[in-house]
Order: sequence, then structure tokens, then C-alpha cells
Amino acid sequence: MIGRLLYVVGGRPDRTGSAVENGSRRVQRAMPAVVLAAIVAIDVLNGRGQALVGLLVMPPLLAATALGRRATLGYGLLALLAAALMGGYAGLYSSGLVTQSIRLVGVLLATALALSACTLRVHRDERLDQLRRQAAANEAALQMAEALQLSLLGGPPRVPGLSTAVRYLPAGRHAQVGGDWYDAFALPDGTAMLVIGDVAGHDAPAAATMAQLRGMLRAVASSTAGSPATVLSALDQVLADLDLHTLVTVTVATVERRADGTATVCWSNAGHPPPVVVCADGRTQLLDRRPERLLGVAPGVHRSDHELTLHPQDTLLLYTDGLVERRDAALDDGFRWLVEELRTVGSEPLDVLCDALLAELGGRVDDDVALLAVRLPQAQPGLR
Repeated sequence: MIGRLLYVVGGRPDRTGSAVENGSRRVQRAMPAVVLAAIVAIDVLNGRGQALVGLLVMPPLLAATALGRRATLGYGLLALLAAALMGGYAGLYSSGLVTQSIRLVGVLLATALALSACTLRVHRDERLDQLRRQAAANEAALQMAEALQLSLLGGPPRVPGLSTAVRYLPAGRHAQVGGDWYDAFALPDGTAMLVIGDVAGHDAPAAATMAQLRGMLRAVASSTAGSPATVLSALDQVLADLDLHTLVTVTVATVERRADGTATVCWSNAGHPPPVVVCADGRTQLLDRRPERLLGVAPGVHRSDHELTLHPQDTLLLYTDGLVERRDAALDDGFRWLVEELRTVGSEPLDVLCDALLAELGGRVDDDVALLAVRLPQAQPGLR
């Protein structure tokens, strides 16, 4: 235990702590033999009339606390043999055969009790080891899945003229990759495109589809000179043409800087939770518009674009549904919670803002959470 505490505090095992722990284990293992030898020695030194047979129940009981079943049984048999010899040495068979027999039976019962206790301890230790191994395997699987998810998402996106921050938090009930993703990149004309999406499922196929969609959306957006609604319609048609039977919610937005330092945000939403804008003066608005169908249902459905103006230091937050969905609350309650939180932390640096939102979730969520926060910086001379 000392070694483990030193590892936690110091960051690596301490040799002194390990030596103390190993020494303590050696003492535990040697204790039954020491006690057995001490009882026999004291009995011999006390003389023939001072038999200590009753104390011989101690060695097998001590062995049961630190050793295995074979060692416990061995100490029990040694204790029984010592009891028989000490009884003969002290003349107990001639002076009180019944009493000596009861002593021997007591040693046998103590041995049986010690074996039972040892069996329970061994089974408990085996179960604890199994649970520790399982916990370690689950933690390793969770870390690997999270690393894989982040590798599929790529590094933190950077686009000219915007401050960005991203976060990804896997759901606590499983250690699997999922379909949530974020993206931000510059289009050929210099306009920034922002993407937040969620493929149905929490497994490897969902993650693979997510990676495909992320690449396809980039390709469609770069080759299609159109609005976010046009990009979503084209992507929906690609899914149908490739016979990819999957359901996807996604929001696509473009940010175009103006000469006066403001920016025009144009977005289209395919069944995804609405973005939130936090103005520099603290006003917070949920960009809730009439819901439109998610991708993978009807490729030819009409899709709409919406616009707003961002001013310097305004923040736009895109997120997946794991941030606002709760098993014991309505979705509208989640939206209200998000708006209230952003009124408090919306002016913080983007990294602090994202971390504060995730901290309010307690570290574990029912569904994966992906965040993409962007902020329009102060106007720079000559920036268009």
C-alpha cells in the first residue's frame, strides 16, 4: 500500500516503499512458522508439566490470513503433530487421555476452520484480481477508443480569421467509438466552413461511416459553389447514390468576413440540435429554426439556409445532442440549461468555455459529446 501511495504521489514506484511492502509480506508468511516454533520451544523450556497444546490452534489460523490452502493445511498438520508430541512429552496421555484427545480435536477443528477461511480469502482475492484486470482492460479499451475517435476527427481545426476550440467526450456507458464529429476548414474562396454532425450508432461501423462522411462533406463543399443547404442536399444525394443506409444529423455553416470587421454566418440544419450564439455583450440566442429532415431519409427534400451577423467577440457554439439530452428531463430543459450556462461562461476564452460546459456534465454522459466553438476576433486593419 505504501508503494502504491508513493507511486500516486511521486509518479513512479519508490524502491523504499516496495522494499517495505515486500518485507511486510515476508513477515506475514513467516509468522505461522515463528509462532509454531515459539510454542514448542516455550513448552520444552517450561518442562513436562506445562503443556501449551491449546495454543497450537494459532499457526493454521495465522497461515489462513496470508498463505494458500496447501500451506494452511501443512501448518495444521504440523500443529497436530506438535500437539501429539507435546502431549506425549508432558505425559498427558496417561494423566488425562480424554482431555488430550479434546485438545487434538480442537487443533483439527482449528485447521478445518482455517482452511475454510483461507478458501474464502483466496476466492475473494481471485475475484478482486479479476475485477482489477477487467477494470484495467476496460480503461485501456476506453482510452484506445477515445484515441481512435480523436485520430478519426483529426487535429484541432484551424481556419484563418476565426478563433476555434473543440472537445470530444465519449459516453460513460460504453468504451466504443461513435459517430459524432466536428470539422472546420477554409473553402477555396476563403470562406470558413463549420460542421458538426452525428451518425446514428456507437460502434465501429458508425465511426467508419463518420470518417467517410467527414471526407465526403469536405469534397462536396470544396467542389460545390453553393450555400450550406446546397452542400447538405448534395451530400444527401451522395449517400443515396452510394447506397449508404445510415441516418445522420448535421449542421453546416459558413462564416464570411466583411470589411467592417463583422461576419455573415449562413447555416443549414439537417435534424441537428440548433447552434447557439453568444454576443459580446452577453446576450445569448438559441438559433432554433423550423426542423428539417436529417440525412439518409429523403435525398430530394428541400433544405433552407439561414443567416445572421457576427460582431467582433461574438461566439458561435455547435454541439451534438449528448450535451443537452438527459434521460430524466425534456430536451427543452437541456436547451435552457445550455443557454443559461453560456450566459455565465460565454465570454470566457474558448477553451475555458468548452471545459466549463463539460465540467457541468460531471465527466460522464449518456451520449457522446462533440463541441465546436468559434469566435470572431477583433477587426484587423486591411482584413477583408
